Order: sequence, then structure tokens, then C-alpha cells
Amino acid sequence: MKQFAVYVAASLIVLTPVLIVPGCTKSTSSDDDLVGNWSISKDFENDARGEAILFTIGNKAYLGTGVSGTKRYNDLWEYDLDKDYWTRMKEVPGPVRNSAVAFAVGSIGYVGTGTDGYDEFNDMYSFNPATNDWDTLPPFPGSARYNAIGFAIGDKGYVGSGYDGSDLQDIYSYTPATGQWEQVKSMNRRRSASTVFVLNNKAYVVSGSNNGTALNDLLVYDPATKDWTEKRKLTNISDESYDDDYSSIVRYNAVSFVMGGKAYLATGQSGSYNATVWEYDAANDQWTRKTDFEGKAREGAVAMTLKDRGFVLTGRNGSEYYYNMYEWHPADEQNDDDNQ
Repeated sequence: MKQFAVYVAASLIVLTPVLIVPGCTKSTSSDDDLVGNWSISKDFENDARGEAILFTIGNKAYLGTGVSGTKRYNDLWEYDLDKDYWTRMKEVPGPVRNSAVAFAVGSIGYVGTGTDGYDEFNDMYSFNPATNDWDTLPPFPGSARYNAIGFAIGDKGYVGSGYDGSDLQDIYSYTPATGQWEQVKSMNRRRSASTVFVLNNKAYVVSGSNNGTALNDLLVYDPATKDWTEKRKLTNISDESYDDDYSSIVRYNAVSFVMGGKAYLATGQSGSYNATVWEYDAANDQWTRKTDFEGKAREGAVAMTLKDRGFVLTGRNGSEYYYNMYEWHPADEQNDDDNQ
């Protein structure tokens, strides 16, 4: 059976290009200086799992599929933030799967690709919460794969990269209005298990695995130009202090979400499980380290933003799988008493 290392993205963000950061002398901040707090939130009300999918529509999130040990799922659950409870929805069509992709365009969610541990898939489906029903879509035109990325900008969805026996770098757009797929410009390098967020109508792809090595780059896709731009490296390469600890940004199988116009990267791994949390400011293309994730370090989690509130839930650490959910409070002081 294959080994899996990914939850594929579903939380969306976008940021803007680059300003030069003023130079300063090298100095490393103490962990005591870090800002932000994680608090326990509503548990996911079904089986613990990793490598699930999640997409959001309005003030509701939809979580499904995934793996726990040798068991895989095709269920779908709706989380209502206002009522703070989970409701089971109609199951995802097709085979049980993990490491699939999901995104939402308008009021419709889209799910596809993934693996059942033996075969990879390129099937795609759309979900309408208003009718609690699924439709079968034209299949994803790239090779069947898992550990891909999925995101939406405007009236299009995008799926690409991932693993089909080799890491991949191709990207395709899907237009729901026409039901058509179109190949767009590929990324600069092959990668799987990357993290993606969307901000200001641009998609940011963070790191990922290339032939077993975590990449140290941040790429931005602009649908207006249909081109990719590489931002600053995610390692300590300057004589300034801003990138002293950047090496801990590099990871795969992580999650991201957006709050207050900034992106947050959490969980994942790069040889070991990564609990460091980083905030990305697109205005100056700079990352700031925040308080570490206060749940158990994990990979294959999912994340969501609802009403400008960010959450991380599910995931796994080795053979241990989780159903708990944590909320992120970026401006608060760290407090151990609210995450026990």
C-alpha cells in the first residue's frame, strides 16, 4: 500500500506583490516574543482522520473523505459556525478516497482526484448544498493523481501538481459555466503535497515535496496574466534579520488559511512534524513567526476561514488520528488554559 503524506488544500487566500524590506542587523527573537493564541473549538463529530477535503461556502464549511489507518471515507459533513454543530450530508460519489482536492466557486463545491491506497483518480464532482446533491463533471484532464492542490479565483477552479508515481507541475483551470477544462502555465518545478492560499485574486503555492525534499519557494499565480512569479526564498539567504528562521517555513502536507488580509501557515512536516506557525504579509512579501500550533503536531489536517475566523482541525501524527479543532487568535497572548 502506498504511504500518504497530504491533505490538499482547500482554504483560499491571496496577497499582493513585493516591497523591499528595510535592512537590519541579524538577531533572532525569543519564543517568548511570539504573538497569537490557539484555543480548543468544536470537535469534528465523526471519525478522526487525516488527508480529508474541506471547502467553504458562505458561513459554512464542508469536510469529508480522508483516511484513518486502513479505513477510507466518502462521507461529507457540514459545519455551521453560527449554530456550532455538524450535519451529515450526502456522500461523495465514486470510490472512498483520501488526499483529494476541493474548492468552491460561488455556491457550489467541487471535489476530485485522490487515491484509495491502490489506484489514483481523476474523477470530479460538484456539490450543491441547497439540494444536498452531487453531479458528475467532466474528469480532470491531467493524469490520475493525489496530493494535488485545488483552489478557486473568481469564476474558475484550478487543480494541479500532485503525485501519479512522480511529482507533477501541471495546472488546469475549470470553468463551471461551460464545463470546460483548460491547461494553463505549469509551475516552475514538480511538487506534491504543497499548500495553497488565495488573496487579492492571486494564488500562492507554498513549498511542497520534490522527490522527497521539501522545497524552499513561494510561487504566485495571477489569472489576469496567466503567469507564475516566484517570491523570496523560504530560507535564510539575506544579511537581514527578517529571514533568520525562515527554514522552519519549509514543509509539505501543511494547511493555510486567511484572516484580516494575511495568510497563516501551520502544521505539516519536513522530516519531522512541524508545529511552527507563520504569518504572511503580501504587501512586503515577508513572513513573521507566530505562536506555535498548540495541539499535537500533525500533518494531513484541514483548515478553514469562516467570518474572518481561522480554524485547524483533524490530521494525524504517525498512526494517531485526530478529530479536534483549534481556533487561531492572531492578536492574543498565548494561553495554555484554553487548549486543554
